[in-house]
Amino acid sequence: MSVVRRPPVVADLTLVTAGAMTANVAGYLLQLLAGRWLGVTGYSEFASLLAVQLLCAVPALALQNVVARERVRGADVAALRGLQWRCALIVAVVAAVLVPVVTVALNVGVLACAGALCAAPALVLLSGEQGILQGGRRFRELAVVLGSAGVARVAPALVVLALGGGAGAALWAAALGLVAAAVFARLLAGRPAPEGESGGHTVGVLPVLRAAQVQAALMALSSADLIVVRMVLDEVDASRYALGAIAAKIAFWLPQAVGVVLYPRMAQPTHSARAIRDALAVLSAIGIVAVVCAALAAPIAPVLAGQDYAPIQDLLWLFALHGAILAVLQGAVLSAIAVDRTALAAVTWIGLAVEVTLMVSFARSVSALITTAVSVAAATTILVAAVVLRTADHTEPAEPQHSTE
Repeated sequence: MSVVRRPPVVADLTLVTAGAMTANVAGYLLQLLAGRWLGVTGYSEFASLLAVQLLCAVPALALQNVVARERVRGADVAALRGLQWRCALIVAVVAAVLVPVVTVALNVGVLACAGALCAAPALVLLSGEQGILQGGRRFRELAVVLGSAGVARVAPALVVLALGGGAGAALWAAALGLVAAAVFARLLAGRPAPEGESGGHTVGVLPVLRAAQVQAALMALSSADLIVVRMVLDEVDASRYALGAIAAKIAFWLPQAVGVVLYPRMAQPTHSARAIRDALAVLSAIGIVAVVCAALAAPIAPVLAGQDYAPIQDLLWLFALHGAILAVLQGAVLSAIAVDRTALAAVTWIGLAVEVTLMVSFARSVSALITTAVSVAAATTILVAAVVLRTADHTEPAEPQHSTE
């Protein structure tokens, strides 16, 4: 009966939301204080490298989704940990190669760039452990890992910034914090739940690569504006846009727990269709609330970040709308990974190409950039969600689901 199933889901959502919000609040605090301490002339470098770091986290997010899916399907924990180490090694090599490329492309310091990119392997190891916990439905431990990882990443960076360190030193401190978080996650996830013990089911790197290209499309679409902004706006407006994008990040990551908790059900054919519909509905409702809250809270933004950022306060609801739309898109993308149907990424890649082209060609102000980002994200999300829902309806079992638990 549904009344038996519902309370544990609510409890799981509450736990994961608490852990995720701890990490997110810590991240927003880092960006707010960095905006004040580095100033409008120095913050854009820090924000752009954080956006690059988010793109480099794509393999980590993909690995977590694949590990969680395969754990649901019975994969052995030892085999999954071997997979995460192979992925971490590949990511480390790629990150080292990208340091000089990104340094030149974004015109940033090589030390700062290296600090941002070298966090990627640690993120992979951390996300692998999170996937083991998620696939095993160990949401209490997962919540602890999510919260502690956010604090471990942010606290050292804040100390460095408070002592007068620049973007490079802060990013290196954050990377070391992520290493500590990965070690803690491994210790916490060390003994899997008894019901998860099984062997004979292994997984290679290829499924991670398929999931990564889906996740990459989403992350690129959510971060492209922060990279393009340095190319089309001056330093001051670029910093203002970067700070306004914090509202987008809040709306994007606020409902993270919804996808995390429902993902194991999405990976089960008998529960997938309903889990997908529930996830998209809840994400849409939370997005509406986030946009309203951003509009109401806009007047206090200059008080928190400084009067230099006052010109963007009336646009904060648009930034929040951007993040809310992308959160719904993320839910649709997660459902595609859960059932291993990754062709949908093509729609998101096309949306990314359209967005970058429009921004580079026509956007020359903060308002033009965010309006372009919102419009393209909305069109992309509508298309992807329509395909996902149609596919879910076609694969839903004909007979109604009844529980005798």
